[in-house]
Amino acid sequence: MIELDRRHRLLQGQAREWWAEVRPHALEVDRDPTTPTRLLHHAGLGCLGTLQIPPEYNPDPLEISGHRFHLMTALERIVYYEEAAWGDLATALAAPGAPMTGVLVDALGDREQKEWFYGRVLAEPTWTFFALTESERGSDAAGMTTTLTRDDQDGPWRLNGAKRYVGNAVRGQLGVVFARTRSGPLGVNTVLLEADALGFTAEPVATLGLRGAQLGAITLESVEIAPERVLGRHLSPTRRGMAGWLRTFNLLRPVVASMSVGLARAAHEYVRDHRARLTRAEHDRLDAMARRIEAVRRLTRRAAAAVDADVSAGELACMAKLRGARLVENVTLRALDFFGPGARFEHPFLEKLARDARGVEYMEGTENIQRLSVFNGLGEGRAHG
Repeated sequence: MIELDRRHRLLQGQAREWWAEVRPHALEVDRDPTTPTRLLHHAGLGCLGTLQIPPEYNPDPLEISGHRFHLMTALERIVYYEEAAWGDLATALAAPGAPMTGVLVDALGDREQKEWFYGRVLAEPTWTFFALTESERGSDAAGMTTTLTRDDQDGPWRLNGAKRYVGNAVRGQLGVVFARTRSGPLGVNTVLLEADALGFTAEPVATLGLRGAQLGAITLESVEIAPERVLGRHLSPTRRGMAGWLRTFNLLRPVVASMSVGLARAAHEYVRDHRARLTRAEHDRLDAMARRIEAVRRLTRRAAAAVDADVSAGELACMAKLRGARLVENVTLRALDFFGPGARFEHPFLEKLARDARGVEYMEGTENIQRLSVFNGLGEGRAHG
């Protein structure tokens, strides 16, 4: 088992304190997805706007008892996001900053692109979007239909297509969009895009859970993209294509797993705190829940350590994400069972947790995607779960 050292325990304690202050607003955020923009005075939410940026571009990271945190390693991220999800996952997803986009820019961007992007994010609270998913193709980049074309070699590119289920699509000021320049895996490209570009429109998508994240649909109609906004322009097609977002997902899948752990922990604690008396059978069920949560937490820490050591080692990350998504759905539903048939009406916070839990399955690849990745890793002798 990977135990947290003092440095990471300090981060955990600070995040726990901060997100306990955010939690009382969870139901308000659920009713009104614009609420997170009014909660930036809470340190837990506000600090995310300036973290997850490489040290060479961020001289002012989070500092706790003399320790500096950029939230760039997977282990730092899972420690922080378990507490954030325990506070309120929807609000955490609605935070400003570049939790996904920044990872991709770090992996693929040249120095000028990084300075421009991170400079924008640090200048003021800035929301970013990561537009990969399409309504008919999901997050399968190989089947993506959004195109990036141009009429001549030196002219601007044109972006056409539609994306869906994009976090912070409506409130995002800039982000990355995935598009295809030709068929095959080497034809996948990503571009930096500002939301005020001509031809860019975004609208919210109605969801039952994670309402605060304000998932949206983006339409791209002949959006002009300057050549310097194509990420990885200095890299070969093999390094700037699918390899870039696969590395991004390897780093972020343990984070999604940690969100599952945090949300499941919130449901478990709710039962413990609101059921004064439990039968012996109920005690056993609650204890079994706690053991399952701890098991996924341990797997998540192993996965984070694995990708921190080698970002291409994503098989444990896939396993953790797969187990986390199952855990959080099961625990939140079983938690409702402790309160009888009227639980969804009488315990709105617990009911919200159960709705939010469904969204985890669709973050950073569904169960089938994780299974395929693990299968391929086992076939190549790379997975050691």
